[in-house]
Amino acid sequence: MLDAKTIEIVQSTAPVLKEHSKPIGKRFYELLFSKAPDLYNLFNQTNQKRGIQQEALGYAVYAAGEHITNLEAIKPVIKRVTEKHRAIGVKPEQYPVVGETLLQAVKDVLGDAATAEIIEAWGKAYGYIADAFIDIEKNLYEETEHQPGGWEGYRSFDIDKKIKESDVVTSFYLKPTDGKPIASYHAGQYLTLKAEIPGEEYTHIRHYSLSDSPGKDYYRISVKREDADVVAPSGIVSNYLHKQLQVGDTLHFSAPAGDFELDNTDLPVVLISGGIGITPLLSMLNNIIEKQPQRQVTFIHATSNSQTHAFKDHLQQIVNEHQHIKSYVVYGAPTEFDRTSGHFDKEGYVGLDFLQSIVPSKEANFYFCGPIPFMEAINEALNKWNVSKDHIHYEVFSPLAILGGK
Repeated sequence: MLDAKTIEIVQSTAPVLKEHSKPIGKRFYELLFSKAPDLYNLFNQTNQKRGIQQEALGYAVYAAGEHITNLEAIKPVIKRVTEKHRAIGVKPEQYPVVGETLLQAVKDVLGDAATAEIIEAWGKAYGYIADAFIDIEKNLYEETEHQPGGWEGYRSFDIDKKIKESDVVTSFYLKPTDGKPIASYHAGQYLTLKAEIPGEEYTHIRHYSLSDSPGKDYYRISVKREDADVVAPSGIVSNYLHKQLQVGDTLHFSAPAGDFELDNTDLPVVLISGGIGITPLLSMLNNIIEKQPQRQVTFIHATSNSQTHAFKDHLQQIVNEHQHIKSYVVYGAPTEFDRTSGHFDKEGYVGLDFLQSIVPSKEANFYFCGPIPFMEAINEALNKWNVSKDHIHYEVFSPLAILGGK
């Protein structure tokens, strides 16, 4: 356990780290990659360019410091981070260089304010937190490898089918190259891809939600092609998958992971997706149909228009065949064809008024996923509605583990 003086220093200085979280994160990665360039293989370079990874690190450091005497209070953060660490293969021996680099980044950013006493206290705190993470990850590695169909590290999968779901989304059906059984998973979890792309110096790691129900002899991921715009570069891996890979090509994945999981109660469920955030929620919906066909479901999907609307026909078929399932579509920028053909239920955004008009009761389990602004709006609406915190669940397609943790 940490001594009282260390705890006092860490908790009193944690707000300072929060205030400077982004520059500390930025400096951390500059130093880390100069010390250990091979770690480029573990980090999403697009997120690095967009500054998202840096922001996430700063928040995680602040949260851990604030709750250093009760890490249970940030259990959702810890579980989400350790699941991703297991998925990408973080090892115990990598923690020391991260700790040393983090302390150096704090010193560089805070200057004289980062006294020797403060740096020493945070060094002890980091060691304490790292040991907790290492213990959790050790158990995760063992459980993953020894489960039926499980494996260690990355395993080869062949693309069995490649199906276009919309103008920007394509599904990839994956079967193990060795023909042996594959691990099951919880609806809502993801696969982690290690992509070795011709012409790229480093490998690229990406997490992709599984978009079909568990229990099949294949995995399915559905990937949005990320095109360049004025604020962000094009997605290296998504464009590689869409434009270069074909049926028969081989990819490498670690076993399913993630803390975003469908509950198995009989409580009504509300699934709210924005854009490519539909993927884990579709897995949940398909799983409910197979395992709990009488469960009440309200499925809400928001996207730009019919051109970007993935799985539209599949969802319509489900609604036609299952009277307990209701589906609603919100288009942010409907085309003229959409307006005349009635492809959607609402134009604009998903807000509290709309939710209250279509969801029978707030006594339900709410699951949502999509772009960060979309998710923050949904989270705010549910909080205003006084939905129980225990009934609010979400997946973040970003290193930011918790909404509001910017």
